[in-house]
Amino acid sequence: MEIHIIGVPLDLGAGRRGVDMGPSAIRYAGLSDRLQAIGHTVRDLGNLSVALSSSMPDLSFYKEQPSSHIKWLQEVRDANRHLYDKLNEILVEESFPLVLGGDHSIAIGSLAAHRKHKKRLGVIWFDAHGDVNTPETTPSGNIHGMPLAVALGYGEPSLTAIGESPYVYPEDVVLIGIRDLDPGEKVFLRKLGIRVFTMHDIDRYGMRRVMEEALDVVTRHTDGVHLSFDLDALDPLYAPGVGTPVAGGVSYREAHLAMEMMAESGVITSADFVEVNPILDVENKTARAAVRLIGSLLGDTLF
Repeated sequence: MEIHIIGVPLDLGAGRRGVDMGPSAIRYAGLSDRLQAIGHTVRDLGNLSVALSSSMPDLSFYKEQPSSHIKWLQEVRDANRHLYDKLNEILVEESFPLVLGGDHSIAIGSLAAHRKHKKRLGVIWFDAHGDVNTPETTPSGNIHGMPLAVALGYGEPSLTAIGESPYVYPEDVVLIGIRDLDPGEKVFLRKLGIRVFTMHDIDRYGMRRVMEEALDVVTRHTDGVHLSFDLDALDPLYAPGVGTPVAGGVSYREAHLAMEMMAESGVITSADFVEVNPILDVENKTARAAVRLIGSLLGDTLF
């Protein structure tokens, strides 16, 4: 198939600098060559123009927003609106959009756009964290901890209004690899009844069963499924170059099995891979892991 690659070099949604270089690191790790070797046609559309974080002060300083505690709201909103507009241009074509982050806040614009072109969108969210904080529950003010809540219609109104809210429904969402939730996120996820597979579930049942159940959930009512993959879902042993690593994560082979099962299902219609931080990486290890996982998602097999 034809794959459109879009980079979003944004790190203002995160608490640590560096993920703005993630798209370049993933490209440098051989993404296009790997996808072309599988047989795909690749159109790399380059990086979107976003607020230059390199010119910003330390992220410990944040702009106080009226009646909200959110860092860099205007800049993150503008970047997501730009991504939303760009994706709307290409989603009219028969192609697979692959968005490279950047921090996980870019999922806001991505999900808003994909929702516009689907009757109902399923979402598989690989992450160590829940990303369902709101301005009322966030302990940090970082928007990369809020994108899934925004997509579900909760939180900052200027973010939920980028597209037609909600972008997704709770019964169409599955979280996988979770092992670090804030108190408010636990309440939120239980209240909405969202299916969450923690690392405890993966240890107990195995990735095969988790993915079988996850795919069943996200395909019941939908006509397309989006994968949002935060590299901190992986154990830091395999992905040291992320801003918020949490020990005890998904193994390299477990992640590949998940990607292979999604490829076999044929239901994944778009994907984001985010939070690669080359500053914290070792010999581009995390970006290379991202490239291999993307390859497995898009049909690369061991034999």
